[in-house]
Amino acid sequence: MQIQVNSNHGITGGELLTQYVEDLMTGTLDHHKDQVTRVEVHLADENGPKGGDDDLRCTVEARIRGLQPIAVTHHAADIHQAIDGAAEKIQRTVNKAIEKRRSY
Repeated sequence: MQIQVNSNHGITGGELLTQYVEDLMTGTLDHHKDQVTRVEVHLADENGPKGGDDDLRCTVEARIRGLQPIAVTHHAADIHQAIDGAAEKIQRTVNKAIEKRRSY
């Protein structure tokens, strides 16, 4: 499973944040690592220096072998909360997609 992390200029954290995201996604999707081929994580500060409630966004796109890509987004006031929320959503969504495929 390949994991790619992208962020806009408003996100700080560098290598530590990238490693956090990679470790979290690996652990979150480990159960399906043979079926998930690629995970792209996009981190963004939607309002930049203006700030605002829940203006940090984490979008996760998972590519599952034989299925269309699946994407989820989570907004929060803290980047780690946004990442954690998106990880929970992608885990549920991937589980559901794989179970649905198995039932056919």
